[in-house]
Amino acid sequence: MLKLRLKRCGRKQRAVYRIVAIDVRSRREGKDLHKVGFYDPIKNQTYLNVTFILYFLERGAQPTGTVQDILKKEGVFKELRPNQTKFT
Repeated sequence: MLKLRLKRCGRKQRAVYRIVAIDVRSRREGKDLHKVGFYDPIKNQTYLNVTFILYFLERGAQPTGTVQDILKKEGVFKELRPNQTKFT
């Protein structure tokens, strides 16, 4: 099963996160399948590759709570097909 979750990058006290599609059994810093976005909580910047995010969501990937909040804030779930709106 796939999840869309955050992968920590950056240095001490200056964390930035990549949003990645990764197997559920992998650890946080483990090998990801695909990088689908970027989130910087310090500068409050977000970059999302919406095409790949929708691709993985339509194929059953589950976002974690934090990633789900980021995607809702950016309005990604509005672009899903009507039968795929179980996340909103």
